[in-house]
Amino acid sequence: MGRLFGTDGVRGVAGRDLTAELAMDLSVAAAHVLGDAGAFTAGIGRSGSSPNRPIAVVGRDPRASGEFLEAAVVAGLASSGMDVLRLGVLPTPAVAYLTTALGADMGVMLSASHNPAPDNGIKFLDRDGYKLPDAVENEIEQRLGEKWDRPVGGAVGRVRDAYGEADRYVSHVLSTVSGRLDGLNVVVDCAHGAAHIVAPEALMRAGAKVETIGARPDGLNINAGVGSTHLDKLQQVVISRGADVGIAYDGDADRCLAVAHTGEVIDGDQIMAVLAMDMHAEGKLAGNTVVATVMSNLGFKLALRNAGIDVIETAVGDRYVLEAMRESGYNLGGEQSGHVLMLDHSTTGDGLLTSLHLLSAVVREGRPLAELASVMTRLPQVLVNVKGVDRAKASVPELGEAVAAAERELGETGRVLIRPSGTEPMIRVMVEAASAEQAQRLADRLADVVRTACV
Repeated sequence: MGRLFGTDGVRGVAGRDLTAELAMDLSVAAAHVLGDAGAFTAGIGRSGSSPNRPIAVVGRDPRASGEFLEAAVVAGLASSGMDVLRLGVLPTPAVAYLTTALGADMGVMLSASHNPAPDNGIKFLDRDGYKLPDAVENEIEQRLGEKWDRPVGGAVGRVRDAYGEADRYVSHVLSTVSGRLDGLNVVVDCAHGAAHIVAPEALMRAGAKVETIGARPDGLNINAGVGSTHLDKLQQVVISRGADVGIAYDGDADRCLAVAHTGEVIDGDQIMAVLAMDMHAEGKLAGNTVVATVMSNLGFKLALRNAGIDVIETAVGDRYVLEAMRESGYNLGGEQSGHVLMLDHSTTGDGLLTSLHLLSAVVREGRPLAELASVMTRLPQVLVNVKGVDRAKASVPELGEAVAAAERELGETGRVLIRPSGTEPMIRVMVEAASAEQAQRLADRLADVVRTACV
């Protein structure tokens, strides 16, 4: 069996790949790894826990499968001797925040993010609200199915509902912004997901006039034609209602994208650029640096460079962005997809937090979002996935020579990125250029070289 944990927890089709049995076994193993580390440290009455017993908090998105998976996870944790607080349907960043705010030893989030409803996933968080490093995930896998002494009687964990703690999270994100959003008309697309209650509530409490779409989850419609991966409907509603801004979250609301009043999509790079400029002007940008991935648009990097802000690049994946930020003490980073990390306020990407800060910048500047986002110009970007090739040959001389020739033609007006897939026999060719025609021409040329040289 291959490694269970992927780049963001354990995912699969619920009931087939991710079964109730696996969910329970994973939770038992996680309790032994993460719970043991905090065992016998819980103070009397801490978050309602019994004395000397570790605590876990569990949240989920609205997927139908989350109901049985939650039951399995709670059963595994409680049978291992952990007290469990059921948070109900909440965003991933809310679970991360409440893990620390409630003094828990670990957190569990059940979600498959932007994936369709049949999928689901289990994500474990440490007591500080951070995703687990590979070494800890490996230890959890290694302890799957091990023999253990099962608690009995008063030693078993107790379970209680803590649905009211959602307000603690809303109050937290609101406390991170100064000023109000009075007079701002916002359309919010909740993807029929985990933010369908807390996001509209937070924005209304901040003073915005809010209209929602994708806010009626039925367990099966999460991400279905709505949310940050399907922006068409949000664009239409923003334009038809004459709204100032549209905000779209994904299924677990750990990321967001925006739509300007013109219907223009504002991606994660543009959101980070606006936030970076705002934080820089306020003297709040740590190290005068933003952390982004190699896939961020060159226009983003050029705009920040022109503003005197440094950009550090990492591999693709928010975990690598987070790692670089924590290592060097930076407080802003993220991805083009809308995962934005603001470590002064959150341990994970947080779509609601990001949107509040973005909208606050709009109000503070007194300018439309489209104008603020124009601080960067997105260069045309073409991505070609060349399948059926040997990804280990991405560094062959013939391809290196072709890349060098393309880079000479582009000069400082574009760039080339060749990325072997981490999971498939595929090499990704990405080209950015001053024009879409040039980007497509060079990408096609390089893809042809990959097809002949990487077999």
